[in-house]
Amino acid sequence: MHTTEKIPSFLSRRKPSNDSEHVPPPPDGGVQAWTQVVCMHFVFFNTWGITTSFSVFEQLYTKILPQSASSISWIGSVQVSLLFFLSALAGRATDAGFFRVMYPLGVLLQLVGIFMLSLCKTYWQIFLAQAVCMGLGNGLTFSPGLSVMSAYFMKNRAFAVGLAASGAATGGLIYPVLINQLLYNHQIGFAWTIRAAGLLMLITHIFGLVFFRPRLPPRTTGPLIELGAFTEPPFVFFTLCYFFTFWGLYFAWFYLGTFARDRLGIADTQNLLLVLNGVGIVGRIGPSIIGDRWTGRLNILIPITLSCAILMFCWIAVSTVAGLYAFVVVYGLVGGAAQSVIPATATTMTPDINRTGTRLGMIMSIVGFATLTGPAIEGALIATDGGRYVAAQIFAGVSILLGVCAVAAARVAKAGWGLDVKV
Repeated sequence: MHTTEKIPSFLSRRKPSNDSEHVPPPPDGGVQAWTQVVCMHFVFFNTWGITTSFSVFEQLYTKILPQSASSISWIGSVQVSLLFFLSALAGRATDAGFFRVMYPLGVLLQLVGIFMLSLCKTYWQIFLAQAVCMGLGNGLTFSPGLSVMSAYFMKNRAFAVGLAASGAATGGLIYPVLINQLLYNHQIGFAWTIRAAGLLMLITHIFGLVFFRPRLPPRTTGPLIELGAFTEPPFVFFTLCYFFTFWGLYFAWFYLGTFARDRLGIADTQNLLLVLNGVGIVGRIGPSIIGDRWTGRLNILIPITLSCAILMFCWIAVSTVAGLYAFVVVYGLVGGAAQSVIPATATTMTPDINRTGTRLGMIMSIVGFATLTGPAIEGALIATDGGRYVAAQIFAGVSILLGVCAVAAARVAKAGWGLDVKV
């Protein structure tokens, strides 16, 4: 006789009961499924869209605040890391049926954070509003939204995640243009510029608040952290890939503007950021289709991450404006692909679809340490190297290269050495 046991502890080695056999397979299409993709597109728009626009804030804050670029980078890195750190709690809560609590609370925190940012004058006020409050909101919207959307897809999951992840690129295009136009061209001031951005965030979040629909029944038993997952080599190696890749990947998004200004004398760096984010739309969607239809996600991740590492080392040789634009175009493509395919692959790192939120949250919570420390380490390396970027570029390149090794190991652990296996 089968009985369901309640788990009193957050940590447990007990394997949760498998309820997936009572759940119909993902529809892999249809109005409801694609509506979830649109909802998640706006989540990416308002989380990663602002994150990939941080170069705009970095340049502004280095002008109006006395803190160093390394100190200011903590605002962006803490904001990103909180998105990851909260994922274990938010993901498990989503599996347990609390999506309708997590998601609206996250939206509320994001809105409170951005509107409070419009009132801030000092570094610590900005840190609390933008890094902490908005970061907490990001964490409570991103992982639950991705878990809900992923449950509607299996064969087309990477493509669906790619379409949703293109929201990071559209957000990374619209938010910088909005901020630069209002702040510098129309000169309405920092406060009203940020309020306008907050209004945009509010409007775009309405769609998700209305139309997000969890498909899976609540899984009320099971631990917050499944320690048994760390005995599965593919899970462990993939988590290491995610960690090391994201340790170095966002260096360009955080420091591209300051590099262009300090090393090449470019006064207006907005176009560089727009190109970096704009080409990311193609980068996020194209490789996702290839991974779903032909190669498999782990297989395509190897050349994607390897390209990111090689390009990071190539950045060292850039000394002209034309060379920088060439780097930005190619890195935007492969960097966007990594930001899309890696999360899509993370949603498959479980034998039971009912545990997607829990496993995804575990992976992302670990990756949070990478996004917290990576930009700060790179900023410190720039400062100690007399304003030169070579040491930071080497650090980022080596980090991503370690991610390449880890994803290759995950692929071998999951499918062996055969080159003709789609995985």
